[in-house]
Amino acid sequence: MTVTRIDEALEWIHSRLKFNIRPGLARVKALLALLENPERELSMIHIAGTNGKGSTVAFVRSIFMQAGLKKVASFTSPFIESFGERMSINAQPMPDDKLIYYVNLLQPLVEKLDADEHLTGITEFEIITAMGFKYFADEKVDLAVIEVGLGGLLDSTNVIVPVVSGITTIGLDHVDILGHTLEEIAAQKAGIIKPGIPVVTGNIIPEALRVILDVAGKNVARLYQFGLDYQTEIEENECFDFSTRQNHIKKIEKSLLGLHQVENAAMAIELALVYAEKVGISLSEQQIRSGIKQAFWPARMEKLAENPLTVLDGAHNVHAMERMLQNLKTEFAGKKITIIFSAITTKDITQMIKMLQTVENSRLILTTFDYPKALNLADFRYLEAEDVELAPSWQLALVRMRKMLNEDELLLITGSLYFSSQVRDFLLKN
Repeated sequence: MTVTRIDEALEWIHSRLKFNIRPGLARVKALLALLENPERELSMIHIAGTNGKGSTVAFVRSIFMQAGLKKVASFTSPFIESFGERMSINAQPMPDDKLIYYVNLLQPLVEKLDADEHLTGITEFEIITAMGFKYFADEKVDLAVIEVGLGGLLDSTNVIVPVVSGITTIGLDHVDILGHTLEEIAAQKAGIIKPGIPVVTGNIIPEALRVILDVAGKNVARLYQFGLDYQTEIEENECFDFSTRQNHIKKIEKSLLGLHQVENAAMAIELALVYAEKVGISLSEQQIRSGIKQAFWPARMEKLAENPLTVLDGAHNVHAMERMLQNLKTEFAGKKITIIFSAITTKDITQMIKMLQTVENSRLILTTFDYPKALNLADFRYLEAEDVELAPSWQLALVRMRKMLNEDELLLITGSLYFSSQVRDFLLKN
């Protein structure tokens, strides 16, 4: 059936959600082969990690846009504003007409593979991975910055051979798929390391870093470590200094709020420098400064409104929640805080709620949202005895708090990135 409207195109893509998460590369390789392997035409940077991937992608993308590359592509997930942003060029989402075109291109190929008992059941993420690579190749992008979807070793994006790889952080997330220990999860993330391809690591705890060092050693892959090969020093107003043996840049201003973004920005600079050296591009200090200052990534400590100050942060797992709580102490110390939180059932919701309950001078509202895996409020009725308010409608709770709170108070909406996407759309439209 030929698709003519964007809602039809998205409906077909989302229809593949029924196959859920199915780690493995056979299906995506088969689909890419039918497309004549567009990924082989691309110059790429590949980024894995528990948290910080999206922000790091945004910083890297911005640096190379400032450096004058005509077409800098990025592949990320999930989307915050529109589905097409998952496959962007120069920070502009794939247009609807292109999305429709590629759905019509891919539909018969997917049907062909569905007829093969060994390749049937291609997932939504595998489809958009292939779609993204084909789109970037057709548009002849200069660079594609690719974010891993889940894990690394068996993630759909791991069919590529990048110029440089990066691993941002390692934390306990998706334990049902990636493993129950930091070492097991690190092994999955380190699966993106390819023979002879350099790797940049972020601020990674020692037990996880040892796994990455071992995998890099076996692949004879040069490792650039945070704190060893490149360092940061935080200055006033969250500015920071960046240094390596060859480069020293003082008082860099970043666009994204939060001290943890210093680490993401620094890793992005190191990734950019390693990539530039490998492909023969010259990066100036000014281009790096401008890239870090002008990068944008929604729903990461994003200020959406004033009076009261309303901040949106997609702290979607325990590791991200730890970072967010640190930011609250440094950015909003002394403020009275109202928190609206929701998450999906694949996350450690109970632990995240316990963490939010430690925020001083705060009020916590637990809600749900329109998503298949969104939490069920009925499972958390016991929290009412702990002074946690349960709100069936996040929209009503948000409007009510915006009217009730004083100008000097903070309204924080946090949790699932899928939840953040819906809240952001609602706030910006209203």
